[in-house]
This record gives sequence, C-alpha cells and structure tokens, in this order.
Amino acid sequence: MSRRAESRQIEANEVLDIRGEVCPFTFIETKLKLEEMKSGEILRVIIDHEPAVRDVPRSVEQEGHEVLSVEKVGEKEWSILIKKK
Repeated sequence: MSRRAESRQIEANEVLDIRGEVCPFTFIETKLKLEEMKSGEILRVIIDHEPAVRDVPRSVEQEGHEVLSVEKVGEKEWSILIKKK
C-alpha cells in the first residue's frame, strides 16, 4: 500500500484491535465501531489478517470515510488509520 504516512504522529480517538478476526468480520467490526464515532474522529484498526489490509481500506472508502494510512507494524500486524466522514 502506498499510504505510509506519518501515522505514529496522528492521535487516534479510538483503537479497534481485531487481531484474530478474518474477512468479512474485519470490515464488519470496523464499520460498527465507526458508527459509534463522531464525524472527523480518527480510528486506528489493528489487524493480522493479510487480506484485510486491502479489503478494510477499500470498504471503508466505499462508505465515504478517509483512509489516512496503512502501515505494517509487526511481522504479521498492520495498523490502519481511518478518519470518519
């Protein structure tokens, strides 16, 4: 992914750790969490299911949210920063 921003400098309002979950549950959990949040807030999603690295950002963008970064943070872990629309 080309979205390797300065994500460590962005403060997330909420963190959703869904390591151990697989698609489509990674997106469902992310969508439910975003529904609880206010417009403009930042959600950090932590995943360890590689297909979700592509699927979650694509799906949340289709919902109108902004993906700020997708970053590998461990051997098999990624952090996705999403700004709620």
